[in-house]
Amino acid sequence: FGRGVVPLAIPLGEEKGFVGVGDLLAEKADVYSNDQSGKFQAVDLPAEVKDAAATWREKLVEMVAESNEDLMEAFFDKGTLPQEDLVRGLRQAVLAGKIFPVLPASSGRNVAVQPILDAIVDLLPSPVDRGDAVGTDPVKKEPTSRPPSASAPLSAFVFKTLADPHAGRISLFRVYSGVLKSDGTVHNANRDVAERVGALFLLQGKNQTPVPEIQAGDLGGVAKLKETQTNDTLCDKAHPIVYAPIAFAEPATTFAIEPKTRGDEDKISQALHRIMEEDPVLRLSRDAQTHEMLLSGTGQLHIEVVVGKLRKRFKVEVNLKKPKIPYRETIKSAAEGHGRHKKQTGGHGQFGDCKIRMKPLPRGSDFSFVDDIFGGSIPKNFIPAVEKGIQEARVKGFVAGYPMVDFQVELYDGQYHDVDSSEMSFKIAGSLAYKDAVAKCRPTLLEPIMKVEIAVPEEHAGSVMGDLSSRRGRPQGMEPRGGLQVIRAEVPLSEMLSYDAELTSMTGGRGSYHMEMSRYEEVPGHLQEKIVAASKAERGQEVAEA
Repeated sequence: FGRGVVPLAIPLGEEKGFVGVGDLLAEKADVYSNDQSGKFQAVDLPAEVKDAAATWREKLVEMVAESNEDLMEAFFDKGTLPQEDLVRGLRQAVLAGKIFPVLPASSGRNVAVQPILDAIVDLLPSPVDRGDAVGTDPVKKEPTSRPPSASAPLSAFVFKTLADPHAGRISLFRVYSGVLKSDGTVHNANRDVAERVGALFLLQGKNQTPVPEIQAGDLGGVAKLKETQTNDTLCDKAHPIVYAPIAFAEPATTFAIEPKTRGDEDKISQALHRIMEEDPVLRLSRDAQTHEMLLSGTGQLHIEVVVGKLRKRFKVEVNLKKPKIPYRETIKSAAEGHGRHKKQTGGHGQFGDCKIRMKPLPRGSDFSFVDDIFGGSIPKNFIPAVEKGIQEARVKGFVAGYPMVDFQVELYDGQYHDVDSSEMSFKIAGSLAYKDAVAKCRPTLLEPIMKVEIAVPEEHAGSVMGDLSSRRGRPQGMEPRGGLQVIRAEVPLSEMLSYDAELTSMTGGRGSYHMEMSRYEEVPGHLQEKIVAASKAERGQEVAEA
């Protein structure tokens, strides 16, 4: 936001000593009682903050004057602005998006909440100031709009969903046009379904006040809508409109989550899906390679809050831990392999023999199987069994138990027996040939490399860049964005598991980051030994537990 961020009040005290605010517009102070009642006394500014208040008020006056040519002339003539012009000019600058007011408050101590509410009423645009609400006609696929009027066709936007253990799903909405009435039916334009609307209510904290209707410009809530989710538009079916969805932040941090009590996985999943209805930023997934349940959010604090909701609301206890890294394995050179399975017992024996050539493929190619058998050395009906044996063996890896990828196997020769050969025999022979070849192909480990974008204040950019280098990161560039520096880099996922807390520590909570998967790269040799040893130890523990 740059220079447009301007305080309208300064705090009196800090942390536990925060007792009120100094109002820069009124040049008065509000001092609050210490009983969290929200009661306060308006007094003169304390002597110790008068100089700071004068400095900040001067900056406020300058910013308001800069937002309007007439006010700028008045400012140059008089050196300041009359109170009436200052208040009027401030509102106009806020409406124009030139000034972004800031007010200090503490909701936990109930200090200075009222000035924020007053500023919302006095400075922020009303629905009439904002003009028509613009959306899309879902039938004609063209832009359309609604005036902020109770006489216009109904349109309302669901901006949040709450998961209440008793009332069920509560949808919070804003009516953009028309009137939404209790005990009626509306049209969900996003899902093209009818929704039965029950009792409407206004929300103030946990208190619900039933109302018969909610008009254009007002916010309200309704319980137990069957189909409607956050970002849906409710409207008159004869006049459909869909409003643009809220763009939520992408998750930045992922934790593995597991139940403290065995058998609670289904309860966790059900509870998390309820919470995800009210928090669209959360992501729940299961890693196909590590088989872990993964919970992603904007940061460690976000995830811990979700864990608290699981415990309080749904009586589910969980453990959080760092997710396992989905390493992979590959080969660096070509080689041949021979697999022969021969077993003679009473009756029919088992016999399968195959020869393969193995070579590396480019990153992202996964696996390729080529049938190059000529002359019937292996019957056609046994060739899929050879591929299946190799597929099952590659999933178990060779170096550290991670899936083997980016290689090609060419089956070029073999032998069979008219009586003793079977699909199982050639499946085993295929896995033996794979193990024989891969040992000669210089197998190695691959690790996921993430594209990372970090936004930090300029004074912290140097320390963040240095920290990225210590994480084996490769900076890709840096550019200013507003008052921040945005650093782009490529960093191994294994180095980013606890980055959320460390970035907060480095920047005093003023930094943020986002990362996404880029590609796989070879793990440096000196780190491979540690990964292999850790994998063997973990697999040994799993075997012991089994």
